[in-house]
This record gives sequence, structure tokens and C-alpha cells, in this order.
Amino acid sequence: MKHYYLLFLLCCVSLAVAAQSKPTFTGRETIDIKVPTPGLFASGNKLVWNLDSVAKAGYAFPLPGAKVISGYGTHQRRNHSGVDIKTCAKDTIRCAFDGVVRLSKAYGGYGNVVVVRHGNGLETIYSHNFTNFVKVGDQLKAGQPIGLTGRTGRASTEHLHFETRVNGQHFNPNLIFDMKAGKLLNGTVKCVKKGASVLVKKPTQ
Repeated sequence: MKHYYLLFLLCCVSLAVAAQSKPTFTGRETIDIKVPTPGLFASGNKLVWNLDSVAKAGYAFPLPGAKVISGYGTHQRRNHSGVDIKTCAKDTIRCAFDGVVRLSKAYGGYGNVVVVRHGNGLETIYSHNFTNFVKVGDQLKAGQPIGLTGRTGRASTEHLHFETRVNGQHFNPNLIFDMKAGKLLNGTVKCVKKGASVLVKKPTQ
């Protein structure tokens, strides 16, 4: 009987480890999200974003007053491609910067998702939305409402799954945003293309 109990415990541990290492979204679910920006690195393998040059009116926190409930990467879930932030159900989601809507639809584990491509090569993703207000091709201003928070797709509670990507590759949103204070960081961010990947370096003063 003791052996059966030990076997049961080992199975439970194995399942827990497998659940932690499983990506939040499958490769198939990210096929329309992971899209390179044409010509982004055509003139070289480096890209610099000067966060200090962004005017106050040129930025808005996507969910004002939100609390981080699941961090990027290994914070809480291995391979988590963004940050989960929450206020209340059907709260207004706002566009982080000026940009153009590249994708707006229901999409697998993302649920109702909006992808906005910004002029500097950055893309921001907003998902699990209750509803989307925008459509593909819409020109957006920073702070413009783009949808309401929900739990569509693979979500257990109403929240916003927020991603930042460059050339299709996700990177830690905390490199450009202070998620706790709900504001843009200071300094510059460097993106260096190495083969098929892009290394995004921390802001420098």
C-alpha cells in the first residue's frame, strides 16, 4: 500500500512540473501573433528606442490602476509570453502608444485579441478581451479605448494579458514599463538582432 501511495505522489509531482513547463499558448495559437515587421532591420542589426522622447500624451498605461497577477517568463509560469494585469471585469483597455491595428479577432487561447503595430517597430498585444472596439487598419492614438477586459480564450478570471514584441519576438514588458507604477520607464532600450532572434537590453540612462 505504501508503494502505491509513493507512486501516486510521484505522478502528482510529474504532472505539476509538466504544467509549469507548458507554454501559455501553443505554437499554432501564436502563428498570427508572431509576425516579423517587414524591413525593420533592413539598415542594420540594431534598433534603439528612446523612451525619454515619448511625450506625455504619446503614452497611456493599458489598464490604469491594474495589479500584476502573473508576471513574465519564470515569475509565475514558465514560458509566459506577457504580463497578466487585472482591475475589474469589463474595464476599459487603452492603447499604449499611437499605432495601427494589425490584428483584431477571436484567436485560440488568446480569446478576443488586439495587436497594435507602432511606428518604432514595437508591437503591443491585448488579449482575453470581453469585446474588441477596433478593427484591422484602424489608426489609434495613445490612450484610445480598444476593448473591455474579459476571460475569453484560455483564462480563469477577467484580466488583460499584455505582451510586448519586436519583429514578432516577445520580450519582458518590464524592460519598458514600470508595471507597478503604471508608467513608462526612462532611458533607452536597445534591440539587437542575432540570427532569427532579437536581444532586448534593459533601459540605460
